[in-house]
Amino acid sequence: MKLSVVIVNYNVKHFLEQCLISVKKAMEQLESEVFVVDNNSVDGSVEMVREKFPNVKLIANNQNLGFAKANNQAIRKAKGEYILLLNPDTVVEDNTFSKVVAFMDSHPDAGGLGVKMVDGSGKFLPESKRGLPTPATAFYKIFGLSALFPHSKRFSRYHLGFLDENKTHRVDVLAGAFMLLRKSVLDEMGLLDEDFFMYGEDIDLSYRITRAGYNNYYFPETRIIHYKGESTKKSSVNYVLVFYRAMVIFAKKHFSAKRAGIFAFFINIAIYFRAFLALLSRFFKKALLPILDIIAMSVGVFLVKMFWERNIVYPHGGHYPGLFVEFVLPSYVLIWLLAVYFSGGYDKPVRIRPVVTGILSGTVFILVLYALMPDDLRFSRGQILTDMAWAVVTLLLLRFSLHAMGISGFKMGKQANKRFLVIGDADEARRVASILEDSYVIPGFVGLISPNGETEKEEGFIGNILQVKDIIPIFSIDEVIFCSKSVSHQTIIDKMTQWKSERVDFKIAPEDSLSIIGSHSINTQGELYTVDINSVDKPANKRSKRILDITSSFLFLLFSPLLLFLVKQPLGFLKNIFKVLFGSRSWVGYARVQGESLHLPEIKSGILSPTDVMKTGVPDRDTLQKLNVLYARDYNVQKDLNLILTAFQNLGRP
Repeated sequence: MKLSVVIVNYNVKHFLEQCLISVKKAMEQLESEVFVVDNNSVDGSVEMVREKFPNVKLIANNQNLGFAKANNQAIRKAKGEYILLLNPDTVVEDNTFSKVVAFMDSHPDAGGLGVKMVDGSGKFLPESKRGLPTPATAFYKIFGLSALFPHSKRFSRYHLGFLDENKTHRVDVLAGAFMLLRKSVLDEMGLLDEDFFMYGEDIDLSYRITRAGYNNYYFPETRIIHYKGESTKKSSVNYVLVFYRAMVIFAKKHFSAKRAGIFAFFINIAIYFRAFLALLSRFFKKALLPILDIIAMSVGVFLVKMFWERNIVYPHGGHYPGLFVEFVLPSYVLIWLLAVYFSGGYDKPVRIRPVVTGILSGTVFILVLYALMPDDLRFSRGQILTDMAWAVVTLLLLRFSLHAMGISGFKMGKQANKRFLVIGDADEARRVASILEDSYVIPGFVGLISPNGETEKEEGFIGNILQVKDIIPIFSIDEVIFCSKSVSHQTIIDKMTQWKSERVDFKIAPEDSLSIIGSHSINTQGELYTVDINSVDKPANKRSKRILDITSSFLFLLFSPLLLFLVKQPLGFLKNIFKVLFGSRSWVGYARVQGESLHLPEIKSGILSPTDVMKTGVPDRDTLQKLNVLYARDYNVQKDLNLILTAFQNLGRP
């Protein structure tokens, strides 16, 4: 057998499906086999592979073993002359495998090979070719010199920026996303080092190939799409820690004690520096808008207070009492801020309606409190209404300004207004258009494009693939979707590269799939169109769940003299009310499962669980797991409310 393809998957079902479709096409002229090693995914990946790709050799782990161990599981069973380690978030061209195998056959000195990678927008990914991370290389990378001098032989050794991306080169390091290895070389030097859980194992393996006397090649005569671009996880503290610690493992393993010490010193500096930047970045992404809102509202409240104090309340001299200025007015700002938050005013994409709704509902609450205040703190409802008007105007102006400046994350409006082109034959193009209509996206326009040089005569078709560059500006297109059943992956990558200057996003619709996948990153929200999964950890759902917990707890406390007679454990009921009220528990959570549990969105431990609606006794472990997955995937607050009402007598459960 010529080729064994090994794909390690973890919770990226839709990307894996697309990857396997492209792999299947690329294997047609080659004697080969495919392994998928699943590291305990909970998104239905295993079931999808079994159903749609029965010829794939599936290894389903019951825990996440990490990248190195999972690859080694398949490599030990592989029969191919060459082993390809391939990421699930990739798409290969139809002739990729035949080309890379032919190159390896004609270059017996080659121990490993990597190819040219582009992201989902057709942009070249510099990690396609990399140098060895020596202390000097690491220093230049960590402190930004490689970015300042991207083509310097001295400073750009990390991504070998001085080498032509369109020519074949010997390189130090192959990218783990596509790593073709000669099986005989692996047998000679050993498999992936399992000390590396994630990241670093590709560097280690590449280095050992060269130490064994073979060469690693960068081969740009075929390309793959790799959705997880270089910057996808840079804002994650966990990424920083895992990646840079992997570099330390590599240094201690391969460098002299002195060089490893220097390397570890720089890496530890990098860990703290990058972790600080990551935390700072995450904080500002989440807190920037609320901070600006607080400043804007506080300035307004202060100016209105000055005007009201001098011209209306104390026209002949005098000042508001300190308690009013130092406590009451800041409380107004806090109430408005919380009301905007609970109304969804900080959800993405930014929308106007929740902001106005939040300010209005906050104002109603403030007016109720105003009526309950002592006379010496009640000065004027007109002042409150003026503050409200200021808040509405300034908060809307802030959002319009951030939108106008094009700041990432502050684009206003719904995705529903996007305009699409779908490239495919008549049946497939219409199928994909229907997915757009059935998913959460409500298209502003969908134009169909024939995949060859002739325009279809059927309704909905507005041109052919040769005319797309002219059609994009005329019809103000936002996204181009390729039907992979009708358009070869090589053509898809060609067109993405040709049209990348048109400022449109690209997606791919795999054949016989209900998903449309694309653009730059596997981790970018909104890049996957499929049947909507209303996850319990969506911001709106988390907020609704918490509001239900707080509201119901207050009601239970208020009517506790009556409700205590309806629950089995009255004292436990009172304790649970306060636990839920203060956020240590929720009224509804996941069912408890013995042993290793699935990796589900994180929520607070619940008093009740989905099993409380069942009347047939305690279900088995698999049923419990499925109930938890269903609760996590398709959440709505009505489910919690129904559970609370149905199993009310169990609310005192410890």
